Amino acid sequence: MTVHPKAPEILKSSAKGLSKNAPTFDLEKYLLNITSVNLIEVPGINSLTALSLIGEIGLDMSRWKTAKHFTSWLGLCPGNKVSGGKRLSGKTKPSANRAAAALRLAASTLYHSSSALGAFLRRLKSRSGPAKAITATANKIAKIIYNMLRYGVGYKEAGQGYYEQQYRNRVVKNLKRKAEELGFELIEKAQIA
Repeated sequence: MTVHPKAPEILKSSAKGLSKNAPTFDLEKYLLNITSVNLIEVPGINSLTALSLIGEIGLDMSRWKTAKHFTSWLGLCPGNKVSGGKRLSGKTKPSANRAAAALRLAASTLYHSSSALGAFLRRLKSRSGPAKAITATANKIAKIIYNMLRYGVGYKEAGQGYYEQQYRNRVVKNLKRKAEELGFELIEKAQIA
């Protein structure tokens, strides 16, 4: 029997290692061969989720002009229901897209993650509720995957600390701007002492 050079390596099932329905070959290595990027680096994405995403969306990302077009196709972008110049609803449209369902499931696994996406999910959950937080995080994951597949770039995890520092800087900048608009000056506590 001849083996194709790009054929995945067959794994042996151990007593506890693989479940009954798990693939019997090294799926991560196979995905790396066909996509040329490591989708497993994205928090929340495991090899089976990555395989189902590739099965649903394919590898040709040039079908969508931008990541925003891609997330709109998935049904993960905010709605834009406007009448008479007034925004009526920002609810996402219902979708039976299996890729969107896989991304939502991947986002929901990030509640206890120490990644930047996990910090984003927790902050948004406290403000908007779990459903909107999961959809917004799935939107971010979809944009990351789009850029990885379209441009062949890798994902580098910044971490929870970096995200929280960026969020703090954004809040301070907005507070300073508001204070200046009202005629006040905002001074940090460390500068006073």
